[in-house]
Amino acid sequence: MSNDAYSARVRDYFARPAHAGDLSGGVAVDIDEQGVRIRLAALGDRGRIQSLRFRAWGCPHVIAACEYFCARYEGAPIESLDVFQASDIMNDLSVPVEKTGRILVIQDAVRSLGRIIGGGSAA
Repeated sequence: MSNDAYSARVRDYFARPAHAGDLSGGVAVDIDEQGVRIRLAALGDRGRIQSLRFRAWGCPHVIAACEYFCARYEGAPIESLDVFQASDIMNDLSVPVEKTGRILVIQDAVRSLGRIIGGGSAA
C-alpha cells in the first residue's frame, strides 16, 4: 500500500478541474458543513443534465470529488441525482474513511440539486 495520501485519480481531478466555475442560467445549491464549502450548479433540459459546474473550498479530496461528480453526471438523467451515492466517490477515488463526512456533504448537495432542478426552481 502506498504512503501517498492522494490516489492518481484524485491528483488528476484536482489538477485539472474542467467543471470548476460558475454556470449562468442554471440552478445552484450552496452547502457549508464539516469544514467544506460547496456550490453545485446545473442546467437541465428535457429531463437531462446539460451542464454541471462547481466551486469547492476544502481538501484535495473534496475538489477532486466535485470534479468526479460533474464529469460523471453531466449528460445523465436528472433522476440519477436522487440515487447518487457518496460511496461511489469513496471507492472510485480511494478516499480515506476519515474523510467520509466531507464526501457526505457532497452527497447532500447533489441530492438537493436534484430536488431543485427536478422541480425547475432556482436556488
